[in-house]
Amino acid sequence: MFYTILPQWPLIKPRFKRIARFAPLIGVLIGFLQSFSWLLLKFFNWPNISVALISIAISIFITGGLHIDGLMDTADGIGAGPSKRIEAMKDSRVGSIGVQSLAIILILQIAAIIKLGFYAPFAFPLAAFWGRLSQIFAIENYHYIFKKESVSFHHQNWKGINNEIRPSLIIIFIGISLFIFLNDLNIFSTILLTFCILSGLISSILVPYFINKSLGGHSGDSYGASLIITETTSLLLLSIILVPN
Repeated sequence: MFYTILPQWPLIKPRFKRIARFAPLIGVLIGFLQSFSWLLLKFFNWPNISVALISIAISIFITGGLHIDGLMDTADGIGAGPSKRIEAMKDSRVGSIGVQSLAIILILQIAAIIKLGFYAPFAFPLAAFWGRLSQIFAIENYHYIFKKESVSFHHQNWKGINNEIRPSLIIIFIGISLFIFLNDLNIFSTILLTFCILSGLISSILVPYFINKSLGGHSGDSYGASLIITETTSLLLLSIILVPN
């Protein structure tokens, strides 16, 4: 459900046609599962490198590797050039550029998570949230690259970003408010917290923009690529902000 291997929730029967708007919420849930695994394993004194690898594996497992597949297909399409772009993206085989893109992303994520250390459980939900919000920006602002062959499912049921982004804005507001209320933060800490939470916003806008510039549009694969790249960028930014030295 929700592009994950999660089972159908009891008493909840979501309509799949409006599923994109709930993606950031699911991202937060996946991030919390990563955070829980991090805290549990650190309780048993696992080293950071091992916990970082397991945290990434949990995300891939829950999503079934769907977004990773999109990243590799998108990288192959960009690397193939304009004349062979569509053919490369549709090819079920993974090219060398796709494999390289996956290796680079994994290396960057591992490096960022290890550097975050103590702050990693805080970073996981944020990165997953902004990664999925990038998909909403991509759907809203850029046309479907395969529109001559089919209509994008998301575009077909899109109600405009003002409606689709509302659940995500509610999540941000509640998250910031609860954290400040429960921790009784001073002004400086509140500003730093808000900055950290919003640090992924620019990435979630720019990443789908540059993918669109490279592909001339977006597809299901490129939505996945936007998610993975934005998520990775958010982890890197938070590792710089929270652990500057």
